[in-house]
Amino acid sequence: MADQPPRRPRTLNDARTEAEAAFKRATAKVAQAPPKTVVVPGVREQVTLRIDQDVLEWFQEGGPGWQDRINEALRKAAGK
Repeated sequence: MADQPPRRPRTLNDARTEAEAAFKRATAKVAQAPPKTVVVPGVREQVTLRIDQDVLEWFQEGGPGWQDRINEALRKAAGK
């Protein structure tokens, strides 16, 4: 051990630099995206949607199935 040069004493800047580097290594983990779920055809998801009252009344005037008609109109608008 006598062959090694003497260590120089640490300074505040050295300690701060090492602490910042250690913190970055510990916190710089890339978040992984959640796994995609398999979409089953025909399964519907309940959502809350705000629609203008006159538009809602127009769909409801057709009687039962108004939600299906809205879904169909949205599907057409989405190009599906």
